[in-house]
Amino acid sequence: MIPVLTAAAMRAADRHTIEQLGLPGPVLMENAGAAVAAALREEFPQARHVAILCGKGNNGGDGFVAARRLADRAPAVYLLGSRTDVKGDAALHLAAFERGGGRVHEVADEAAWEAVRGAALRHDVVVDALLGTGLREAPSGLLARAISDVVAARPRGQGVLAVDLPSGLPSDDGGVEWDTVRAAVTVTFAAPKVSQVLPPACERVGVLRVADIGIPATTMAASTLWLLERGDAALAWPPRAPGAHKGTFGHVLVIGGSVGKTGAAGLAALGALRAGAGLVTVATGAAALPLVAAARLELMTETLPLDAAGGLAANRVDHALELAAARDAVVLGPGLGGSSLEFARAFAARCPVPLVLDADALNAHAAGGKAALRPAAPAVLTPHPGEMARLLGADTRGVQARRVEAARELAASSGAVVALKGERTVVARPDGRAAVNPTGNPGLATGGTGDVLAGIAGALLARGCDPWTAATAAVYVHGLAGDHAAERLGQESMLAGDVAESLSSALRSLHG
Repeated sequence: MIPVLTAAAMRAADRHTIEQLGLPGPVLMENAGAAVAAALREEFPQARHVAILCGKGNNGGDGFVAARRLADRAPAVYLLGSRTDVKGDAALHLAAFERGGGRVHEVADEAAWEAVRGAALRHDVVVDALLGTGLREAPSGLLARAISDVVAARPRGQGVLAVDLPSGLPSDDGGVEWDTVRAAVTVTFAAPKVSQVLPPACERVGVLRVADIGIPATTMAASTLWLLERGDAALAWPPRAPGAHKGTFGHVLVIGGSVGKTGAAGLAALGALRAGAGLVTVATGAAALPLVAAARLELMTETLPLDAAGGLAANRVDHALELAAARDAVVLGPGLGGSSLEFARAFAARCPVPLVLDADALNAHAAGGKAALRPAAPAVLTPHPGEMARLLGADTRGVQARRVEAARELAASSGAVVALKGERTVVARPDGRAAVNPTGNPGLATGGTGDVLAGIAGALLARGCDPWTAATAAVYVHGLAGDHAAERLGQESMLAGDVAESLSSALRSLHG
């Protein structure tokens, strides 16, 4: 996992490196600018005309270093502000650039920018080194005008390389309420910043490259927010031992699949099978059982008693608990139906093995508020934003505006690991640690994909993973399978079943 830093944490890491380790600030700036120059050569190999827009602070200093490192391309360098306002390390590198024969166009005000903006923005690549991580409010004046013009000239960030952050983007929040540069590539330093991994701000970053500039990883180890990597998921699927058998990989019980929603249980079961569970049993009512059984030949089934309303009988929950005790993990909720909510509450409160709660198993607890949801066994909760809102007594828009905080809140109150689904799924655990998943695409916005995810998580619990490992690995591979399906079919046409079937290629790629 990669640590994700706030602006304050980044400043602390900088300060520790400079003051405690003795690595001077000008050296860190040199390393940063060199990384920007290298990224430009790699990402835009055909570009011959480069403009570098520099601010007065350290972000501009990184731009001056990059300009010196790109001398063979004779970059046009624009300082937006007064030369006398450039201080410290940035001033040192400005002087070094000019001593090496570079020329800086000083743009003191909006009138001066008006005179040069046409020429500056016509270059093959525009390097945005105007503003870094210290922004706390909307840019104004000259910088706001320059940002607006960059956006107008390059609306989707075509040919824009941002230094550390696209200018105007706050570093500590996924929300953004004003105009910012949109980049094709962003080179950030030491670690990603919060806004670079959370939507909608992350959509303005483009390809994110994290450059090592000499700040030790140990200075960032205390981060409470992390970005998932392929290697994190790979650990959950180690190579199979030659003597392994189906019992080695666990037995998953899926409870759900009411009449009219049998496909949900079938998709969860398929997700568990494709994620490597040794055995999968679906337990459902007698009327739904034939349809579930027909979904896959590999599935086993069990019948659960129904009450007079057609829901799973809460007063007969002991039978379901006996089935669970003979398995390694349970997935409760896919296609369960609104008439089985009392059963879901009773089962979750007494389940003897690790479980995943999804869909109506979560809705069953909404009336009692977040405090009502406290599973007896180690658990993974997989709400979408609407279900999360019901559990927290909030509205969906509010949940989406504070996804990390919402996931942490439910994890703390429930004692479970929470995977808040959606763009950049957030996984949180009760101690406050959280991770953001970078895989997936809008094609996953179709019915049944969440059921597949629940099945994957259930398979990993059955294979012996703890809930945090199961949840983080499941969301990563689920999104990766969605990416594989989209490559093959396109985002518009992919279905939940396609995601489940793409798990095979996704899992192979983990170790490729």
